[in-house]
Amino acid sequence: MRTLRTETEIESLCKALISPTRLQMLRLIASKRNINLNELAEACHITNGAVTHHIKILEESNLVELTYSPGIRGSQKKCTIKDYQFVIDILSANDKTKMYEVEIPVGNFIQYKVYPTCGIASTTKVIGEVDSPKYFDDPEVRDAGILWFTKGFVEYRIPNYLEHNQTLKELQLSFEISSEAPGICDNWPSDIYFSISGTHIGYWTSPGDFGGTRGLFTPDWWDSQWNSYGLLKLLVINERGTFIDGGKISDVTIDNLNLKPEDSITLKISVPETATNIGGCTIFGKGFGNYNQDIKVRALFVEDENKS
Repeated sequence: MRTLRTETEIESLCKALISPTRLQMLRLIASKRNINLNELAEACHITNGAVTHHIKILEESNLVELTYSPGIRGSQKKCTIKDYQFVIDILSANDKTKMYEVEIPVGNFIQYKVYPTCGIASTTKVIGEVDSPKYFDDPEVRDAGILWFTKGFVEYRIPNYLEHNQTLKELQLSFEISSEAPGICDNWPSDIYFSISGTHIGYWTSPGDFGGTRGLFTPDWWDSQWNSYGLLKLLVINERGTFIDGGKISDVTIDNLNLKPEDSITLKISVPETATNIGGCTIFGKGFGNYNQDIKVRALFVEDENKS
């Protein structure tokens, strides 16, 4: 899910979506996966020139991506969708000079302890073997687009770009996540816990491990009986407490974390043995699930002029 805040971004999206033909094209691109432009023209009953015109507009709005692959008559242009859900924020009060954003690949964890069922995969293959935690040490995990475990944790380092005169006022973390069942099961609750720099900030109960229908971005080679998509969650810690999708999950505030410019900031995602519902955890990154994103982080801060 992409949030649009600037006039340029909003105008570009509206321009792209105002055309019924382009909407039809987007639906076909999403359903067919890697459809080439000739197939797209035939399915929409328009000329190749018209397809090229519409694709250019969709590219400019960052809705689709073109790739090239060899064909019988030279290279073919194939099209994939990049985003299909959007939040348009026309009243954003965030000063862009008082925040920074990063995206952490799901395989870029700094430490872990996981138990089967577990595994990790890139967009092209399973890394090592399933249900063997030792492959979480494989160098290829940096390319991972998905990981899963029944209990345990993975921990990530969040870059701390605060200057000496800046105070963190809010952390926003967005990720696609679900439970981890043997196979797939929509009714498989799991209590997934979150910690920031060693402080437990709350937990969220995932309702299940979802499959059957392939995730919009999940590779075609992925086993149909494995978890294929999750739920996009927004975790926010500010001066009022900690929230998941706007619902308060704890009274831990950003001030309680007391994070300074010189501090290391970490995010731990876990299913502890003490949880009531030990139903595992799956984290989806780019190339998997329904949202084609890794772990997105936004840090908002204020400046103290006396420390300048």
